[in-house]
Amino acid sequence: EDGKTFSGSGFGACTERVGKVILNTSVVGYQEMVTDPANTARLLVLTYPLIGNYGTAEKFNESKKVWAAGLIIKENSRIYSNWQAQSSFEAFARDNGLFVLEGIDTRTLAVHIRQKGEMLGIMAADCIPAKELSAKMDAFRSRPADSMLAHISVSKPTAVSSAKTGRKIAVLDVGITNSIIKQLQELGFSLTLLPYNTRPQDILQLKPHGLIISGGPEEDPGMEVVVDTARSLIGKMPIMGIASGHQAIARALGAKITRLKLGHRGVNYPMHNPGSQKGEITVQNHGLVVDAEAINKIKQIKITGYNLNDHSVEEIESRALHLIGVQYEPASPGFNQVNPAFIKFEKMIERSN
Repeated sequence: EDGKTFSGSGFGACTERVGKVILNTSVVGYQEMVTDPANTARLLVLTYPLIGNYGTAEKFNESKKVWAAGLIIKENSRIYSNWQAQSSFEAFARDNGLFVLEGIDTRTLAVHIRQKGEMLGIMAADCIPAKELSAKMDAFRSRPADSMLAHISVSKPTAVSSAKTGRKIAVLDVGITNSIIKQLQELGFSLTLLPYNTRPQDILQLKPHGLIISGGPEEDPGMEVVVDTARSLIGKMPIMGIASGHQAIARALGAKITRLKLGHRGVNYPMHNPGSQKGEITVQNHGLVVDAEAINKIKQIKITGYNLNDHSVEEIESRALHLIGVQYEPASPGFNQVNPAFIKFEKMIERSN
């Protein structure tokens, strides 16, 4: 939107795509990133220069489809090698309607975004004049934002894990990923995914031992419904919010949400737990954060995790209200170990029931 242009060659679904341009510094995980609902309508720039070198496989999808509006990379590997691979990344893009732009100087683009901040961009397959593309972005910006949650979330209550002895957990599906579901299954929870707009009274009628508000697209207009639901249920059952779900809980409590100039998107963000010498390396994918000053003014809420780079809020907790909120992603594709945040939530459920 500031007039900067980059030229390359496209493959996959080469149609015009408009969206916020974001960076991700991960070395691996390209398939997981484009199928993560949190990246809905985003033009995703991968800073690692070689993409597709280990191919793709259906088991690596984080959801039912590709959600990213487009992908921008330096080089698409013409060969791939991985014993689990089923097809090339180029075939994956073609089969899933993903527009990939390669041959881009992603290092220069990354520096530009770091200096200017995240902004709207447009990908086009033809040599269209910059003024015309700019006009199309202006038109896109002037239109009211549509909610994608009805497409992302389940359409009806769906049992995905029904352990006979496990605790019943309701999941408000704002865009839950398969990696999160697998970790919850490891804990033996009996899971039921609920549509994002499920009424609070309907959730209470299920009599779950706890509620998880999943992550998903941060700035979707449909999140207002999720905030209202969280406001009605806080204090009535143990609740855990993940990423945008964490922001929904904070907003329901009355806290303010602020925007980062450059989002935290990658797999190596350090987090510190106040009052201890312990730290964690976390996976993150967000451009908004809970305002620390605002959350500190709310009684019974404690900040239990800070980002070591910029001291932004990464985790909140209330033992009195039985809630936990984590801004980071408590799941890393390819790793089966259960994140400590989920174990903390399990213990919170045990104390409250």
